[in-house]
Amino acid sequence: MTPHFCSIVPPHILERLAQSENPAYAEAARRTLAVDTTQRTERRLRAEAPETRTTAGRASDEPQRTIYDVRNGTVLPGTQVRAEGEADVSDVTVNRAYAGLGATFELFLKAFDHSSVDGNGLPLLASVHFDEKYDNAFWNGEQMVFGDGDGELFLDFTIPLDVIGHELAHGFTQYTANFAYFGQSGALNESVSDVFGSLVKQHARGQSADEADWLIGEGLLGPAIDRGVALRSMKEPGTAYDDDVLGKDPQPATMDDYVRTSSDNGGVHINSGIPNHAFYLLATELGGFAWERAGRIWYHVMTSGELSEEARFSEFARATAASARVLFGEGDEVQAVLKAWSAVGVPTS
Repeated sequence: MTPHFCSIVPPHILERLAQSENPAYAEAARRTLAVDTTQRTERRLRAEAPETRTTAGRASDEPQRTIYDVRNGTVLPGTQVRAEGEADVSDVTVNRAYAGLGATFELFLKAFDHSSVDGNGLPLLASVHFDEKYDNAFWNGEQMVFGDGDGELFLDFTIPLDVIGHELAHGFTQYTANFAYFGQSGALNESVSDVFGSLVKQHARGQSADEADWLIGEGLLGPAIDRGVALRSMKEPGTAYDDDVLGKDPQPATMDDYVRTSSDNGGVHINSGIPNHAFYLLATELGGFAWERAGRIWYHVMTSGELSEEARFSEFARATAASARVLFGEGDEVQAVLKAWSAVGVPTS
C-alpha cells in the first residue's frame, strides 16, 4: 500500500492563479503550491519507511472522529478541539468537518456495509484552519486537512460536503484498489473519489440520481469567480467554470478529447472527467438512488482485488461490467454499464 498526497484543487488551477496579475491571488496560489509541494515530499519520505495496514482492529457501526485545530500553522495534527460524541463547538468549521466525516462514514456503512474507509473501523482524523489563506484540502494517507481558503478565490474547504467525501474516499482507494497516482490509474483514483464524494452528498440529502447536481465543490468558489459553479461537473465535464480568473474547465467527457500531458501526474484531475461521466450516465440510466446499484457496482470493483494498481480505463470498465453481472445477473444493470462506457468511448471488450 502506497499512500498518496491527494488534494481537491488541481495543480493546473493553482498554477494559472500563480501567474495572475492580481498580486493577492498570485500570492495565495503560490503559497498553496509551495505548501502542497512540502506536504507531498513529507508524504513520500514517510512512505519510504516500513508501513503496514494498521487500522482500528475491528469493524464498528459507529465512527471514531477527532477534529484538530492547526490555528493557521502547518504542524499536524494541531490541538484537539472535538472528539467523538462531543457536542457542537462555537467554531462552525470544526462542526462541518465533524459532520462531514460522519456523513462519509454513514454512506460506506449503510450503503455498502463497509466500516470507515478501510472497512475495519479506521478512526477518522481531520485538521482544520491549516496555514494562512490556504486554498486546498487534502488527504495525506493518514488524515484529512482543510484550509480556510483566501476568501476571494476559495472559501472554507469544509463548506462542500462532497469535498470532504472526496478526500476521505482517497483513503478508501488507498485501502482497496490502491490505484497508482499517475496517468489513467491516477485519473481513476481521482474519479473514484468524485464518485463517492458525490454519493456522500446525495446520501446525506436523500437525493435520487435525477435530483442530484453532480457537481464537485459547489459552494467553494469565492466572490472573485464570476463564471463558475464548482471545481468539476460529472454531468457535463468541462463546464464547471469558464472564468477570466480560473480559466476554462479542461475536463473531457469522452476519450475523443483525452488530454495527454506530463503535468498533474499525467492529467489525473483532468482525464478523471471521462470515468466520472460514465458513472453519471450509468446512475441516471438506472435511476433511483445512485448508491443502490451504480454505487454498488463501483464499490464491488474497488474491493474485488481483481484490478492492478496500474489499471487503465478499459480494464476498469470491463471490471464494472463483470461486477454488474455478479451483483445483478444479466439484466438492465449490465446493459446500462456497457452503454455508459460506450458513450464515453471506453471499450469493454
